[in-house]
Amino acid sequence: MFPEQLPLAAVALNFTLEKLRAVGLSKNKALAVIDLAEKIEANKLPNKLPGRRQLLRMSDSEIIDTLTTVRGIGPWTVQMFLIFNLGRADVMPAGDLAIRKGYQQLMELEEMPDAANLLILTEHWKPYRSAAAWYLWRVVDGDNDNADDW
Repeated sequence: MFPEQLPLAAVALNFTLEKLRAVGLSKNKALAVIDLAEKIEANKLPNKLPGRRQLLRMSDSEIIDTLTTVRGIGPWTVQMFLIFNLGRADVMPAGDLAIRKGYQQLMELEEMPDAANLLILTEHWKPYRSAAAWYLWRVVDGDNDNADDW
């Protein structure tokens, strides 16, 4: 259906919902692809290399506000983009269940903190909360043989 390279938004817009469904996308995923392509084509999102430069100049909250206008893209998705694509050092994806569970286990709490409380509890980890998040994921993954050394 698509060439070997990733499709451009204009190309994606040539496909109907039915064609996208036929290649295995759920209705919601297909609608998300269409919405993303429409917003890119309408220049409502940073696009291509100049867009990347624009993203690098934006604050985390500006990027979250911009990208979550796309159907199917929520704050967690944008936070993962901030950490793993843009290399932002201070992102705490407090709504992530594994992050909250990891904090609970690491701090030996009886109850898991909610997202709002976790942001407060990790405030002193600024400006390195992205790295802290990675370690909290490792705690839940069972990769904590040396947790006492932390």
